[in-house]
Amino acid sequence: MSRYRGPKLRITRRLGNLPGLTQKKSKKLNKPGQHGKILGESKKKTTEYGIRLEEKQKLKFNYGLSESQLYHYVKEARRRKGVTGLILLQLLEMRLDTLVFSLNFAPTIAAARQLINHGHITVNMKVIDIPSFQCQPNDSIGIIMKTTQKRVEENLKIANKTVPTHLLPGKDLYKGIVKNYCERSEVLLDLNELLVVEYYSRR
Repeated sequence: MSRYRGPKLRITRRLGNLPGLTQKKSKKLNKPGQHGKILGESKKKTTEYGIRLEEKQKLKFNYGLSESQLYHYVKEARRRKGVTGLILLQLLEMRLDTLVFSLNFAPTIAAARQLINHGHITVNMKVIDIPSFQCQPNDSIGIIMKTTQKRVEENLKIANKTVPTHLLPGKDLYKGIVKNYCERSEVLLDLNELLVVEYYSRR
């Protein structure tokens, strides 16, 4: 399944706030669809599978992943030692497009992906045009295009989120350093990652 390119507010009305997908807020209170209920007021009992599916969808839409990409990250998280749910989130947070978003260089992960695809982002002084590039601690992220620097400066002024502590903004506005892997409390997405792991446990 390809990456979602449809209406973003429709997704946030169904799944809740997804900071990586969009910063906009819908004025509508109902969930999408002809029989959409006001959030939290649906009388129909959601099945356990439905609950796990919804958590998985949150992760997928927030980080802009395809189904196969997300499944790949889950398999990689299982392979590594430690708490699978936390490792999964750390892998996603160490993607280059997520780090560009977390450093407030772009308003959404999709916008960060566009900057990377156009060759405006460097990692350790080398241009990287792969949004899924897996960064490592001590990597340095920078911006090289002057036209892009103006857009980044504007976004830094209006950004409504603080830079996580595992990232260190450089003295230069257009640089940042990855200090370490993120802590669970620093992930902006409201999610139960254990349910995502359980969703894929049957595959």
